[in-house]
Parts: sequence; C-alpha cells; structure tokens
Amino acid sequence: MIVTRNSEEVIGDCLDALARMAPQLTPIVVDNASTDRTVEIARQRADLHGNVRVIANAENRGFAAAVNQGVAGSDAGFVLLLNPDAKLLTAVDTLVDASKQFGLSAGKLVDAQGNAQAGFTIRRFPTPTALIFELFGINRLWRQNPVNRQYRCLDVNLDKAGEVEQPAGAFLMFRRDVWQALGGLDESFSPIWFEDVDFCRRAVDGGYGIQYVPGAKASHLGGHSIARVPGGCRAVYWCASLIRYASKHFREPGYRAVCAAVVFSSLPRMVAGMILERSLAPITAYSKIVRFAGLCLVLPRGRGVQKISS
Repeated sequence: MIVTRNSEEVIGDCLDALARMAPQLTPIVVDNASTDRTVEIARQRADLHGNVRVIANAENRGFAAAVNQGVAGSDAGFVLLLNPDAKLLTAVDTLVDASKQFGLSAGKLVDAQGNAQAGFTIRRFPTPTALIFELFGINRLWRQNPVNRQYRCLDVNLDKAGEVEQPAGAFLMFRRDVWQALGGLDESFSPIWFEDVDFCRRAVDGGYGIQYVPGAKASHLGGHSIARVPGGCRAVYWCASLIRYASKHFREPGYRAVCAAVVFSSLPRMVAGMILERSLAPITAYSKIVRFAGLCLVLPRGRGVQKISS
C-alpha cells in the first residue's frame, strides 16, 4: 500500500523495487490528487509489471483515509505500508511470518549509504515530556538528552530483532484482521502526522504485538512528500495532529501541558520560521496554531479538539 502526493521523482523506483524483491505482492497506489506525473508513472509501471493497481483521488483525502481506502478495496490478508520514497532491498517473507504471530511487524529503514535510520526506524510511544521537548526544539538541539534517547530508541541496537512500540509507518506490515478490529487508521488525523503512531498505540492497547525484523530492509530518502508542503501548513498540520494524539492518549494533566507547550513554543518557532523562510508567512500560520491550541487548553477536551477539525 503506497500513498502518493506529488511523488513523481520516486514512485517509479519504489514500484520497480517491489517488483524485484516481492513479486508476490500486489502494490496498490492511492494517489491524493497529485498535480505532477505521479499517476502517469504509476500507471506506466502497472503496464510494465502487470500487478500494480492505481487509485487516483480527485482530492487530497489525507494519508489515513487513503490507506483505509486502499485496504478496503483489497482482500489481502497482510498489508505492507510503504512510503513512495522507500525502496525494498530484501524480500518481506519475514515480515509476513512475524505479522502472523504478533499482528504487526516492521523492517529496518536505511539511508543511501546503508546506515540504519536511527531515531526514525523505531521509537517508543511519545510521552507529554517528549512532545514538549519536541515543541521547544530541545530534542533537536540536544539530541542525546535522556528524554530523546528514550523516545527515539537511541539506546536500542537496530540490528537486533524484538518487540517494539512504534515503528515508522514508512515500512509497516499488519494483518488485515488487526486493521478491521481497530476500525482502520483514524482519519481525523488529517491530512498527515501521528495517524501511524495512533494506530500502533491502539494495536498495542488492543493486545497485539509489533515485531521489529531488521533482516527486512528498505532504503528510505525521508520527507519527500512533506518537503512539498508549504512550511506554514506543515506547522499547522503537525501541531493539530499532535494535540489530537495527546487528546486521545494522554491523561488530563499531560494533555493540558502539551496544549500549553504548543501555545508558548509558537513564538520562538514563528521567529525561526520567519528567519529561515525570509518571509512573514509564518505569522499567519502560528497565529492559527495559537488560536486552536489556546481553545484546546481552556475548553473541555472534546470540544477543544473538535475546533481543530472544523
């Protein structure tokens, strides 16, 4: 299952690698209203490889909705989520075996040099403190701080298999019955961010396991589609989804602390955005962020988050 959005530069290589390494799979490309040649290239690969299905949406439905759309239109017992900027380097039989036993599984993501993408391939579930550190840039400025080491699994040997909490949705397999039991991905995380974290959190809470299988590998560029989203929109989407995740999974004090952190971190993030972009556009974006985060902070939990989605 590959969700695309203006991915013309990478989708061909992604589908070619799937045809080489996992010819038994039937790739389904769900395109969210790309304005480039993504759909055309995907259809060319469908003609070439013969087993690629392409679904072209007329509007951007968001990542979670596109995944649910693709899974609902398939009868496969196992679903592999793969980002368009990822290329399989191995077969995925070990992921299927692990998913049979645990419900979900994930392989190792590596960069162009073959090095594991530490801090991204697997993580632990975010805590309020970890997200607050993210909001204030502490994890970026002091990568080895104890909170970040715990959150990003920087203390874990990525060559060792084992049960994990939150693998990257860029290379994640799950059984169809797990997806059905959980009601699919939560489409309120729209258009992007935290939908895969929420899915894994609900899976673990539901008694399923997630097995990390480093023998299954994919190279991953990272951030390909996100880079095409305007900076202000990225900030709004990320903060909105972060608050929604906190609303669903944190207790009241943690949820309120995250909302407050979004408000108070917005000024330095806005200034940094203005400097980096050499533009006043971040003022509009962060004004919107402060408004909805402020509402979430002071209103009852359900009503505050409802304001974000409206």
